[in-house]
Amino acid sequence: MKAIVVGAGIAGLVLARQLGLAGWRVELVEKSRGPRPDGYMMDFFGPGVEAAVRIGLYPRLEAVAYDVEAVEYVDPAGRATSRLDYHRFARLAGGKVLSLLRPDMERTALAALDDVPPDRVRLHYGARATQVRAGEDYAEVTVSPSGNTLRADVLIGADGIHSEVRAELYGPEPRFLRSLGMRAAAFIVSDAELSARIGNRFMLTDSIGRTAGLYGLRTDEVAALLVYQDSPEYPDSPGSGLLRERLRREFAGLGATVDRLLELCPERPYDDTVAQIVMPTWHKGRTVLAGDASGAVSLLAGQGGSLAIAGATLLAEILAPVESPKAIAPALLAFEQRWRPVVESAQASGRRAASAFLPANRAQRLVRRWTIQGTALPGIDRLVARRILRTIAK
Repeated sequence: MKAIVVGAGIAGLVLARQLGLAGWRVELVEKSRGPRPDGYMMDFFGPGVEAAVRIGLYPRLEAVAYDVEAVEYVDPAGRATSRLDYHRFARLAGGKVLSLLRPDMERTALAALDDVPPDRVRLHYGARATQVRAGEDYAEVTVSPSGNTLRADVLIGADGIHSEVRAELYGPEPRFLRSLGMRAAAFIVSDAELSARIGNRFMLTDSIGRTAGLYGLRTDEVAALLVYQDSPEYPDSPGSGLLRERLRREFAGLGATVDRLLELCPERPYDDTVAQIVMPTWHKGRTVLAGDASGAVSLLAGQGGSLAIAGATLLAEILAPVESPKAIAPALLAFEQRWRPVVESAQASGRRAASAFLPANRAQRLVRRWTIQGTALPGIDRLVARRILRTIAK
């Protein structure tokens, strides 16, 4: 059996590996010229942990994880207003909570392709799926710039929230994209003094209508995640330097640490709307969508990486024993029936988390402070941890 997977992000790489290990031949097509360097720090726990353990990926992820001491909100003077002990939360969550930089997750999944016999998976970087076609008994993709046409038994679109496969086969993006009214920018800067100031913690600004998050990396680098309110006036791809100026305006006045970060901000950082993908169906004939292409939960849900690995593992497990093209459509239906409730629960969690992550007023900010401060109290910490874990396990 043969599969075409479009998108070599976390979901696409895990899918290709697992299908390859099961004996499938996989063409993995990715428009980027290599692993993407952009991304932010993510908490990895929930369904992805179980899947990563099952497929042997967890020890590799654990090896590149960061040992974070605390999540700390600070005022413009740099004083802590609330603090969550990260080690304590990890213990309450069963010990398997990893802090991972998204590019590290992707590179780890890429390295894991070495487990597959070399003739099973062919990875095409710098190849864009310009034409996508599927019928009752075939699926094929024409890639640019080579012009080659790839044909397979099944086509899997794992090409992210702005999926081109989805647009070609299921309809235009506005039909499925649900904005949460925010934008997020992410970038990495190098500054020894700034890295030392942050230390071994997640530092977030205790602000209203905007949140700047800074994370010290292993070198003198600092990863930044800036979340702010979206506006119809903000184009997705502003001209050179304009995005940097937008971020400097939006995050002015949050203190010396953020000011220094903004001085170092690159000209064109990653910046995108915070949104979810909501679709009536993820599969059609010989095609299926996976990862963010089918059910992006948004960064507010804190489960993107976890669901990417868990969903890709499940899809591969369901497709692995298929030996006849006639069995593909029932397998894709079974995948959606099993995985959709997990995704929809995570999306609901992300929508509920919006006001906490980006409080719109002082009352919402105060509730967030009380919640985090309560985690330091015996008994309350368990209730908070259980609430979070119960939400992602539904």
